[in-house]
Amino acid sequence: MTIQPGIFIADWSLACALGEDRARVEARLFSPNPPGLTATASLDGGRIVPAGRLGFPLPALPDSLAAWDSANNRLILHCLQALNPAIEQAKAQFGAHRLGVVLGSSTSGIASTESALRHRLAHGDWPASFTLGRWELGDPAAFAAAAIGAQGPAWVVSTACTSSTKAIISAARLLATGICDAVLTGGADTLCDLTLNGFAALNSLSPTGSNPFSRNRDGIGLGEGSALFLLTRTPSPLRLAGWGESGDAHHASAPDPEGKGAVTAMRAALASAGLDAEAIGYLNLHGTGTRLNDAAEATAMHQIFGAGTPMSSTKGHTGHMLGATGAVEAAFTLMALQRREIPPHLWDHQPDPGIAPLRLIDHPGHAASSPYMASFSAGFGGSNAALILARTP
Repeated sequence: MTIQPGIFIADWSLACALGEDRARVEARLFSPNPPGLTATASLDGGRIVPAGRLGFPLPALPDSLAAWDSANNRLILHCLQALNPAIEQAKAQFGAHRLGVVLGSSTSGIASTESALRHRLAHGDWPASFTLGRWELGDPAAFAAAAIGAQGPAWVVSTACTSSTKAIISAARLLATGICDAVLTGGADTLCDLTLNGFAALNSLSPTGSNPFSRNRDGIGLGEGSALFLLTRTPSPLRLAGWGESGDAHHASAPDPEGKGAVTAMRAALASAGLDAEAIGYLNLHGTGTRLNDAAEATAMHQIFGAGTPMSSTKGHTGHMLGATGAVEAAFTLMALQRREIPPHLWDHQPDPGIAPLRLIDHPGHAASSPYMASFSAGFGGSNAALILARTP
């Protein structure tokens, strides 16, 4: 595979259950006593489960954008605030027509529709402000483009839990092919009743929270969050060095137990970066905490990296953020690159002897000096995507 051209990260922001900005998230992610999932969610029928809820209020949309109002779009606006200087600089340098937007999401504005439906059931009509446009999967990108004044291509990738990872890859391709000079990318997902009760119906929600790769793992804890990145071809300290994708179509929701698609995606990412597996100093695992997904991922990543490469899953910190999880975990990997330190794996310290062994770093303060780190995402339908992130030499 051809080695990818230089794709650089001009600036980035994020928010999730760990905090409302980069500084707060980083302090808690690398804390000696990380909080884990401290919030809860109520399911239909009254069951209470752990959840990675945002612990801060989201901003109201300005009057000029009020028609776009939804929880997802408010979260995107919140994360855009830190990026505005870099975005304005890119517009001045390249022009708004050379600025694109590619985001990932699996919920879009579904929570707004749920609220509107409750109003209709109670009062017999829809709220005056309700529009199905907030539910459309393309809505987050259209909103973000309107918010920043981007006039280039704008779309949303929705491939379940690989959505925002694949959005970042799509953004990189816009730059690599010269279609854009700067692209706002990443993803956002907020909690809603549909996803909470949908995963409950699949018997996938853990009563105690995510416990990835443990012999006692019993499901996922859901969360919400967003991470946004401004990508350009202008050199900066951090870059997207490579990427890979695959679709194994093994099953509608279960992964290929041999992890063939995951292997294909990760090998493609390494090849596109011109690297061997030994160059990777840390791998952020998908690590959902379900029986099948963790077993398949362990098989795949052991095949590529063996049991020596430091790894962790960060879903014990945040919950599974679905369409946003790949972007947020890419942001965690950037933090690891900058700090030269691995975010710790939260679990009960009980390895599963029935799955392939991985080197899970489950204590804070573990140094990582390599300038190359990777992040892997997997989704329903056999979707797999991997990123290689790097410090610029």
